Amino acid sequence: MREFTGTWMRHSGDFWGGFAAMLVALPASVAFGVTVYSAVSPHYAAFGALAGILGATALGLIAPTFGGTDRLISSPCAPAAAVLTAFAMQFVAQGVEPFAIVLMMTVLGILTGLLQILIGFLGVGKLIKYIPYPVVSGYLSGVGLIIIGGQLPTFAGAASGSRWFEVAMNPQTWDWRGLAVGIVTVVTMLGAPRVTKAVPGTIVGILAGALTYAGIAAVDPSMRTLQDNALVIGPLGATGEGYVQLITDRWYQIGEMKLSQVAALIGGAITLAALLSIDTLKTCVVLDQMTRTRHDPNRELAAQGLANVVASTIGGMPGAGTMGASMVNLSSGGQTRISGIIAGVMTLVVALLLGAFVAWIPIAALSGVLIVVGLRMIDTDPLRFLESRATVLDFSVVLAVVAVALFVGLIAASATGVILSIILFLREQVGGNVVRRRSFVGQRSSTWYRPEAEMHRLEQKGNTAVIFELQGSLFFGTTHRLYQTLEPELATTDYLILDMQRVQSVDVTAAHMLNQVRDVLSERNVPLLISSVRERLPNGRNLREFLELAGLSPDGERVILMPTLEAAIEWVEDHLLGDVAKVDDSLPPLELHEIALFKGSKPDTLTDLAGCMETRSCKAGETIYARGDVDNNLYLIRSGEVRIMGLVGGSNRLCHIATFGRGEFFGGLAFLDHRPRGNDAIVSKDCELYVLTQEEFNYLAEEHKRIAFVLVSQLARTLAVRLRHTDDELTMLQEN
Repeated sequence: MREFTGTWMRHSGDFWGGFAAMLVALPASVAFGVTVYSAVSPHYAAFGALAGILGATALGLIAPTFGGTDRLISSPCAPAAAVLTAFAMQFVAQGVEPFAIVLMMTVLGILTGLLQILIGFLGVGKLIKYIPYPVVSGYLSGVGLIIIGGQLPTFAGAASGSRWFEVAMNPQTWDWRGLAVGIVTVVTMLGAPRVTKAVPGTIVGILAGALTYAGIAAVDPSMRTLQDNALVIGPLGATGEGYVQLITDRWYQIGEMKLSQVAALIGGAITLAALLSIDTLKTCVVLDQMTRTRHDPNRELAAQGLANVVASTIGGMPGAGTMGASMVNLSSGGQTRISGIIAGVMTLVVALLLGAFVAWIPIAALSGVLIVVGLRMIDTDPLRFLESRATVLDFSVVLAVVAVALFVGLIAASATGVILSIILFLREQVGGNVVRRRSFVGQRSSTWYRPEAEMHRLEQKGNTAVIFELQGSLFFGTTHRLYQTLEPELATTDYLILDMQRVQSVDVTAAHMLNQVRDVLSERNVPLLISSVRERLPNGRNLREFLELAGLSPDGERVILMPTLEAAIEWVEDHLLGDVAKVDDSLPPLELHEIALFKGSKPDTLTDLAGCMETRSCKAGETIYARGDVDNNLYLIRSGEVRIMGLVGGSNRLCHIATFGRGEFFGGLAFLDHRPRGNDAIVSKDCELYVLTQEEFNYLAEEHKRIAFVLVSQLARTLAVRLRHTDDELTMLQEN
């Protein structure tokens, strides 16, 4: 008993939501079925009612079972009714027999479902996630207003087919009985949550409307009969003589259809599949917007397609995820896909067993429910866009979507909104700056630690080499402005570096502009260096391959592609320093007095210091120390190279952060502060090292204080020079 109670508590919202959604979807499904089949022949109206019921049942059971959206209610819908009615009327005009038209509608529905399944498996449904928020908001509000406008005539008890503005301007067409039922329903539905939350406001509102109808019927005999009573749903027509025989005969006839006849239906099936898919996905997007969830569009389309195949196979109407019933489900407590299944089951049960009771539900009560749903769908958040000039244009997109939805159509509204959003996006991109930072090589440093004299020389000559760090999208909208920024440098700079690390995309127009830059520089024999040329941009494109196809193939003279900005800076530094930067690997290892750290020291001092140091030979690839090691040694490079690798940005990937060469030292920080190593030191070229351990230095400090003082002073001075250069570079980066 406790387990049953717990299950009911978890899914009571789904039950009430599915039940309320059924009350909305069932009459609409019957109406759509009757509309379509009546176009075939007036004698087929009863079959149309049953087709609507079977369609709502199949869609309600299969779509939520295999679909990926909670709270979505699927049933026959207006787009399906419109297309199938036009389809039927076309063949009626050609003199085609009614039975043959019904046969072709069945095949059309099956083909539509198969196409939807194909669309889902191809992944086309993912495109829905790129719809901007202003479009979703405008669509949401537009649908809400359409629902309200479509229900106002019924709410007022006006004649069927009346338009809302005609009804609003002609109060004499109102039926006070339906109006009273509708008003009671709306007021009760809005106030019910303040009284009880055990039963959804939708159900309470419908019950209140039904009781109001019963009260008025007590004094109005015309309201006590279903015959010619426009105020209630009326008989559902859930049974029809010969229906089973009709379906059986239909399938015999399908087996005899020619392939050419089926192929002739492909065009209509594509149209219907597109309309039903868009209708479903837009409803899913609105549900996501209102519930802060995320649906699986491809799974949903495949499930909707399967449901439409089954619905058409058993003689039912195809359909889609419907906005009105889904919103009623949501407002009545629906939480999961179970609510959709319950709606499908209840549709069949109520239609077959309780049709007599449902027939007495006032139409004005259902209209009142949908009007409240429509009011709740109107998104007022975009009104805040009017508070700032920067977002007024975004509000105009919302307004345009609403206007097109009201006066043209929902699909046209979505297309209009997407087009306007693209235009606004392009406007923002064109107005943005794709140059993140402009600097000179003299202000930056590569991963190679240079001696003090070389650093001073680079500071003097570094302004002849300019660096542009690019960002965002390089496309036709930003190309002209970028070229205008680069143009003044093309006539003066000796080296130009374009860094692509933060570039999101590059189009053919931008590549053509880079070719122009290359050609202008090559007239002065100046190379174009392009760094951070990734093989996979965020849009999936291989940047290196794309640039090469666009004519920017690296040739070592005019175009040079570098893996990182630091590598490009190092290349320029080497060329600015010329022969100074070149190290002959055949030279013998340096002696202690040749190392820059000890230049100027007395011979006696160096002799004593040399006695405290050990020499060590290391092969390329060998790790001298690793991150976390307790290694307080000071290392001086007599020959070869050592790379320092560290973790950058909290990642677990080692990155190259520094290179030390002949005559340099490394490991000075741990030597001074006695803390574990914060990076890895890996030999990149066979090297010879001087190693001063902490123990030897402590002995040296006790016996030769002057030598220890000189060593620490020189060490501190060199570290201070490095730190000052780093500090200047960080300041420059922050300023830019």
